[in-house]
Amino acid sequence: MPKIQLEHVTKHWNKFYATEDVSLEIEDNAFITLLGPSGCGKTTILRMIAGLETPTSGKITIGDQVVFDSEQGINIPANKRRVGFLFQNYALWPNMTVQENISFGLQNVKDVLPKVDFETKVSADLARCLEKPEEVKRLTEECKDRNGKIDEKRCLIKLIDYFTISMPTAKKLYAYHLEEGKDVREELAALKKKVQETCIAEGLNEKFQYVKNGEVVKEERKLSAEEMDLALRRVSRIVKIGMFMDRYPAELSGGQQQRVAIARTLAPKPRVLFMDEPLSNLDAKLRLEMRYELQRLHVETGSTFVYVTHDQMEAMTLATKICLLNNGVLQQYAVPLTVYSEPENTFVADFVGNPSINFIEAKGAQKEDGTISLQLLGKDAVFTPEKELKLAEWFSERDRKKEEREKEQKKRSEEKGYVEKGNKDEIFRYPISYVNGEEGEFHPETMTNDDLLLAVRPEFIDIKSGEGIEGEIYGVMPTGMETTVKVRVGEYLLTGMVFGSDLFSIGEKLKLSFKGMKLMLFDRKSGERIANGSLRFS
Repeated sequence: MPKIQLEHVTKHWNKFYATEDVSLEIEDNAFITLLGPSGCGKTTILRMIAGLETPTSGKITIGDQVVFDSEQGINIPANKRRVGFLFQNYALWPNMTVQENISFGLQNVKDVLPKVDFETKVSADLARCLEKPEEVKRLTEECKDRNGKIDEKRCLIKLIDYFTISMPTAKKLYAYHLEEGKDVREELAALKKKVQETCIAEGLNEKFQYVKNGEVVKEERKLSAEEMDLALRRVSRIVKIGMFMDRYPAELSGGQQQRVAIARTLAPKPRVLFMDEPLSNLDAKLRLEMRYELQRLHVETGSTFVYVTHDQMEAMTLATKICLLNNGVLQQYAVPLTVYSEPENTFVADFVGNPSINFIEAKGAQKEDGTISLQLLGKDAVFTPEKELKLAEWFSERDRKKEEREKEQKKRSEEKGYVEKGNKDEIFRYPISYVNGEEGEFHPETMTNDDLLLAVRPEFIDIKSGEGIEGEIYGVMPTGMETTVKVRVGEYLLTGMVFGSDLFSIGEKLKLSFKGMKLMLFDRKSGERIANGSLRFS
């Protein structure tokens, strides 16, 4: 499977920018999730890679083929990019059976393919099966009911899956009725002799392809009935729908319809599989089951998956990498645990994680020993960075990067055809929970380098050790395996996660502290993460 490269891809309609200067590389056999709130540009990126949307500018490469380049005027149409698309709406034909729905797209496939002698191939497949009469007999016996009658449909599916053959070949094999003890050695010898003679006479290779002057003969053609059936059976094995081939979509559950839609997409062997929120129409339990199925599918097919979702739990559990977007701008592109524990900015920290992260405003400055003294929650505390940190140099680098971005923006604004972005980018307003529910003022432009922000994941709030600052239980939500608690500290509300079945009472007094080295310190002026570390109250 190919890798996908996006270079400075922008798409805008008048002054509205769906994506702005997006650059990323999707590696071979990766499972990428495009994550972000509604309207952030996820589906637009997917559609631009697939060829269903034309970028305003930039370059897109799939494998070694440039499929779009605004400067060179290249724009390969969607049907030439060999990609599969699975939509939120399964779009199955209600008047077609499962088999017809999957086969429909295969009937229109036309490409330069090897010239194959399919009659000889079928004979060879049949001979291969007849060489194992005991296995054929065993599989047939497994399909007998209590009265000894064979379920022919079930038997054919078993033969297809075991021997990896097409339905027509399975029917020929079943017609021998080897369960009756019939001796087929003469038929087997005749079949093998015929196959061998044909291969020599026609110059066929081991795949029964015509060979001339040492090269496989190719021709532009459609798929044969044998190839279409083999493709149909291949994908039905992968998604486990072999027994549903004769049913109509209305006779299937939501999960089964989902599997049919996946099978239809996989049948033509797309180089890349795109999925646009394909699980959103399923109930919670089925959605969880289908996540496991998609993981297994990714491993078995070896394909590159690009998956759009606004559900951060889906992104965290499925992806090899998460591409997090906001307002058309790439916020972070990294493996899920890195996005979770080392977010680039406050938007990423807030969007990923359930329950949400706790933000606590603070004032602080670095001391000579490298620690940072903080005043937060009405208390004095010391933040110890996980790695060596020189705060003054960090602020200097922040200002340098900002100046570079402004220069680059000014340069782009002077280019011909430039359109000013109407949906302006703003520093994310991080949420802080107050008892009275009110939000304070937010003016990043007036903030100084002393204005910092501590962010704490709920699992790092310790309310069981009996140490730290005073708090009060404000709310409790037990789920059995874990309990989410709201703790009041002064006028602030902090969310904590306690694993186990501990019991808490609203109004209960306790001590609260922050544990571990994965607390995060952010710069309030830019919203960027400064460092991870630990915190202790003085």
